[in-house]
Amino acid sequence: MTSTPRKHSLRAAALVASAAMVAVAFQTGSATAQPDAATGALALSGQQRVAALQSAQADAAGTAQKIGLGGQEKLIARDVIKDADGTVHTRYERTYEGLPVLGGDLVVHEKKNGTRTVDKATQAEIAVPTTDAAQSAAAARKSALSASAAEKNTKAEAKNAPRKVIWAASGKPVLAYETVVTGVQKDGTPSELHVVTNAKTGKKLFQDETIETGTGTSSYSGTVPLTTTKSGSTYNLTDGARGGHKTYDLNQGTSGTGTLFTDADDKWGGGRQTAAVDAHYGAAVTWDYYKNVHGRSGIRNDGKAAYSRVHYGNSYVNAFWQDSCFCMTYGDGQNNSNPLTALDVAAHEMSHGVTAATAKLNYSGESGGLNEATSDIFGTAAEFYANNAVDKGDYLIGEKIDINGDGTPLRYMDKPSKDGASKDYWSSSLGNVDVHYSSGPANHWFYLVSEGSGSKTINGVTYNSPTYDNSKVTGIGRTKAEKIWYRALTTYFTSTTKYAGARTGTLKAAADLYGANSTEYKTVAAAWTGINVK
Repeated sequence: MTSTPRKHSLRAAALVASAAMVAVAFQTGSATAQPDAATGALALSGQQRVAALQSAQADAAGTAQKIGLGGQEKLIARDVIKDADGTVHTRYERTYEGLPVLGGDLVVHEKKNGTRTVDKATQAEIAVPTTDAAQSAAAARKSALSASAAEKNTKAEAKNAPRKVIWAASGKPVLAYETVVTGVQKDGTPSELHVVTNAKTGKKLFQDETIETGTGTSSYSGTVPLTTTKSGSTYNLTDGARGGHKTYDLNQGTSGTGTLFTDADDKWGGGRQTAAVDAHYGAAVTWDYYKNVHGRSGIRNDGKAAYSRVHYGNSYVNAFWQDSCFCMTYGDGQNNSNPLTALDVAAHEMSHGVTAATAKLNYSGESGGLNEATSDIFGTAAEFYANNAVDKGDYLIGEKIDINGDGTPLRYMDKPSKDGASKDYWSSSLGNVDVHYSSGPANHWFYLVSEGSGSKTINGVTYNSPTYDNSKVTGIGRTKAEKIWYRALTTYFTSTTKYAGARTGTLKAAADLYGANSTEYKTVAAAWTGINVK
């Protein structure tokens, strides 16, 4: 979906960290853009990024004409990336006669010499016979409420009137309504159901529950560092080194911000503070991972922090990222005894925020699988980055949860089908699979690029990764694999990218970073072949 809030939660939640001592640290940013050799992009300050966006928007009409858009179409600049070699990548949303075009996003890549290429979410011409709807907005609202009822949601309501849009994410573009229905899912998770209906026929075209449910409890212990702020004689969980991230206590509530955590001696942990320390730590590690590895300053790359809310609801066994509040929310688990406030859940969920701020991969079909895989990939990457001796990095998703009751993890990246539901390889039916399982081939690709095929032991865990055609893949290392995926996500993927498009995007990214004749490029291609994407 375009121009809509996004919310996600891990399919089957996460680990729980307990915490102790506090170490205060500060970061300083550069006032000028510096090249990042690892990502190929310049690290823009917040002010520079705003200026780049303003410049792109000022030139938007000319850009639309140059790339061949119709006179009824306009571009809205959403993100700008500048490479060290002078190439500028500008991500746009599109409107048609003033209506948002869902699935019409595109990225314009312009080199220093003026040559340009474009990656579009759709190749279809954006045109409809009329923008006058045959169906009423009230009919669209009724249809959306029926869709929510079919999901057995409660307290359903469509507070805002359906908005007219152009639906272009699949098939021929048509005039449509988008309706957002809020409510509560069966397990107590908030619901934000986006329903797109054809404005001529009333047929439902698309449905997306932007908060995904999950269950699971576990725990691990360790001493973790925090950055706090002193106000008067007390300390509070405000991270001034990372955009001002704050951590609040919802005190079993389900709305609002809650109360900012405070402490008299700046030594945190125990009681209700434990969940807060875990959440604050997870947010800090996720921020540092994106900043230090990818040069990204915060979820939206604008230097501004999200915030965390803990102790949500009563025995709520879940955690979720919510784009509309730009926040992470954590439940306390079964019987309010195991808060789901671990590092890997924070990194997974906050990475949904990164996806929402960049490619906006639709949370449905193959695009949804790539969206979910992106969070698994960066959740895994952040776990390795944290270098926590108690919870070492691995390619197992949710290995501490024991959701199956037998010590097995939720998902496996080396051979996804070991969980009994995920797919190892791409097939033409993959888009019909739940996005948490259609993520399997992309997770498998990431493992193959990182570590290669065959049997090996890493940090005490034994893996044995096969390939579709029994070919041998030699990995290039996780660090390079992360950077290739990040470059592709932020520079080449669009809202409708499918597996074939992901292959193209990652090959472009590998060529940008390492060269089109490099070992890295060849390994990326071999790994895609290894999961049956050619």
